Amino acid sequence: MVPGSIHDFFVACASVAGALIGLLFVAISVASDRLAREETRAQVHRIRAVAALVAFTNALAVSLFSLIPGQKIGPTAVAAASSGIVFVAAALLSLIRRHQLRRGILLDIVFLFGLLVTFVVQLINGADVLAQPGNSGAVYTIASMVVVCFLIGIARAWELIGGPSIGITHEVRALVRDHHRGAGEQESRGGQTP
Repeated sequence: MVPGSIHDFFVACASVAGALIGLLFVAISVASDRLAREETRAQVHRIRAVAALVAFTNALAVSLFSLIPGQKIGPTAVAAASSGIVFVAAALLSLIRRHQLRRGILLDIVFLFGLLVTFVVQLINGADVLAQPGNSGAVYTIASMVVVCFLIGIARAWELIGGPSIGITHEVRALVRDHHRGAGEQESRGGQTP
């Protein structure tokens, strides 16, 4: 049973999920050339697109079914989480089959495992709601997983469209590289300061 105090949260989440799915379709149409290619990197883009769609669809389904009076959130959380786990397994198998498990896609693998953990937590809490319909703590945890799905979906969609990324590791490496390059140029001029 969904507590009344969280009803408005699920109303807002259903609206947000619907809007994000619409924007994702726009992002997919913008990135359609990258998704249609046969090159190995295109598979990573396809996984990003589907990961965003799975995350947003999960949030939408759980939010909408939680608004239906009765015991709907438990079965929906279990079903949506199960389909999400199947997607993560398929995505990882696809990367293994294409020999793409390498350092260059480490962030993509981390996101897939994050999505897997999210779905497992949702599955466990959905099962708890099925076993104990009055377990409001499990419902609140499922609500938290809806938020996590939004965050993961947004990050995947951002990467899908090629949005800029400013990571601390990349910036520190660039700073060190620029420092070494500057020191090397100074040595090649004989140590003279301009």
